Amino acid sequence: MRLSLPFRVHNRPLSGLRHYEKPLRKLAKPRYKGSVLCQPQKVIIEDAVRVVKAGDWVYLHHAASTPVDLLNALGKHVKKHDVRNVTTTSALLMGDIPFARDPEIYDYIRPKAIFISPAIRKAVNQGKADYIPLFLNESGRIFDDKRLPVDVAFLNLSPPDENGYCSLGVNCDMSSPAARNAKLIVASINESQPLTFGDSKIHVSHIDYLVSETETPISGVPKAVIKPEEEEIGRLIAENLVEDEATLQLGIGSIPDAVLSKLTHHKNLGLHTEMVSDGIISLMRNGNVNNSKKTLHPGKGVLAFAMGSKHFYDFIDGNEDFVFGSVGYTNDVDVIASNHRMTGINSAIEIDLTGQVVSDSIGTSIFSGFGGQVDFVYGSANGKDGRGKSIIAITSRTEKGHSKIVPIIKEGAGVVSTRAHVRYLVTEYGIADLWARSNLHRAYELIRVAHPGDREHLEKAAFKRFGALPRRDL
Repeated sequence: MRLSLPFRVHNRPLSGLRHYEKPLRKLAKPRYKGSVLCQPQKVIIEDAVRVVKAGDWVYLHHAASTPVDLLNALGKHVKKHDVRNVTTTSALLMGDIPFARDPEIYDYIRPKAIFISPAIRKAVNQGKADYIPLFLNESGRIFDDKRLPVDVAFLNLSPPDENGYCSLGVNCDMSSPAARNAKLIVASINESQPLTFGDSKIHVSHIDYLVSETETPISGVPKAVIKPEEEEIGRLIAENLVEDEATLQLGIGSIPDAVLSKLTHHKNLGLHTEMVSDGIISLMRNGNVNNSKKTLHPGKGVLAFAMGSKHFYDFIDGNEDFVFGSVGYTNDVDVIASNHRMTGINSAIEIDLTGQVVSDSIGTSIFSGFGGQVDFVYGSANGKDGRGKSIIAITSRTEKGHSKIVPIIKEGAGVVSTRAHVRYLVTEYGIADLWARSNLHRAYELIRVAHPGDREHLEKAAFKRFGALPRRDL
């Protein structure tokens, strides 16, 4: 059977955690009623969404796997039948969904999300939807301990194999724990959803209502265009901070891709990350990333979700070099720290002169979310082999020419990684080493890697804030 593996990527065991309640489903095992194998009820999409009643909590598969067709049908259903007080839970939502284009939908449905996408960003900042600040490693627990109920889960699955096994495709993340706690599972089968392995496995007998086909392919994002300053950041990180045999964590976008593009001479790299994108393909094909030196799951790249181009999804489809785990495992700080030469690379919106990192907000406006930044910043820095590195990488200025290194963070902005978390800050102008540095030394390091046009202003602001000029400690 294609989904069989020599090991399973497990979540943290439920025993010993008293506040947890028993999940309703063991997704990787067929479900029986007595001695009879359960079968999904095959329905058209309009009938599938009718299971959602007033007051229900609906979990949404998200990111690339956002069930666009189910969500559009749900939007029509709640308005036509006046179904109100429905709450949806998710992370990043993508695609042409009613939240993005129908302001009336918020009279019926209130989205709650741990990561804010453009689809609901305006609604969140208008008080019509909710942002839940949360470490990504805890996002499975909120379902296991029923902090957030799951009356219905909307999933977007890969087609079943000959033994009835589907997969959660490119989004295992918090979707696996949400699904195992769902009272009802409504799933669409999507031919564009890659077959993936690990905790993404789900037997068709767990599906209560099955929509046999969906017209909308899973969402993709184009390969990032790398700017010259981002290319320089990639070079600085690759040449100075990434060792041979390092286990990597990166996100999506131009800076992660810039780093990956500079690793073509590295050997025996590994992958343990919450997510990955197109930039990894050439390194795996050329053998730079082979996972051979990993402490955990040697030979396998471990991740929670993926997002990229169709070319990338085709690369993942049926590829047993990738194993998908729920974020309760991939983002567990102890697991991260156990990896060989763990090297985490993350980004930020702004950082102040003491090293406080803002990543989820611009002033009082919520922009994105915590994601797994803190999980990997802390886990990487505290690698058990003493070789881990935690890196925050940013361009020195925004596209509008404003410094990302600031004297004081904007009023109302939220700190994601604290000044005590941050180890390395990299811009196109250099590498700032902040660990165990005084505030004045931190300011010195950060001003040194700021844009040259901003340094004088930052020095004056530092003197005003600290009562002394920034300096390198002896």
